[in-house]
Amino acid sequence: MIDLDTIDRHILNQLQADAQLTNADLADRIGLSASACLRRVKRLEASGVVAGYVLLVEPLAIDRALDVFVEITLNSQSETVLDAFEQAVGECPEVMSCHLMAGDFDYQLHLAVADTADYERIHKQYLSRFPGVDRIRSAFAIRTVYATTKHVLETPAP
Repeated sequence: MIDLDTIDRHILNQLQADAQLTNADLADRIGLSASACLRRVKRLEASGVVAGYVLLVEPLAIDRALDVFVEITLNSQSETVLDAFEQAVGECPEVMSCHLMAGDFDYQLHLAVADTADYERIHKQYLSRFPGVDRIRSAFAIRTVYATTKHVLETPAP
């Protein structure tokens, strides 16, 4: 982890809001020369603070508007079972995220699917066949109230 100063935080906030900003536009917004701004961005990328750049797709436009949250309980906590499960999860294209959890279940998955019939297909084709699965519990989102991909970085007031 590197020390992030006010300028680094401002750069990160701007890029999270619009990763397509040109370096010149970013530099103008930050108040730096283009070369100084580019050096900072490259340092943030090289240090791993900037993990990558992505394009966000509107789920409705690709017929994946239904969010399903799936709680998975495994039949064992052995490293072999956990590794096999985690490997298999990555092979299901509808899985948007998978989290190892503390609490009543072992993993929580977020799936983006077309509809309940599509979820049934994924359940049969993937979820029920994942290694080590003992229990599957699913919940369908009615509506997304709030979602973000931004980590807001506080910048100290001048």
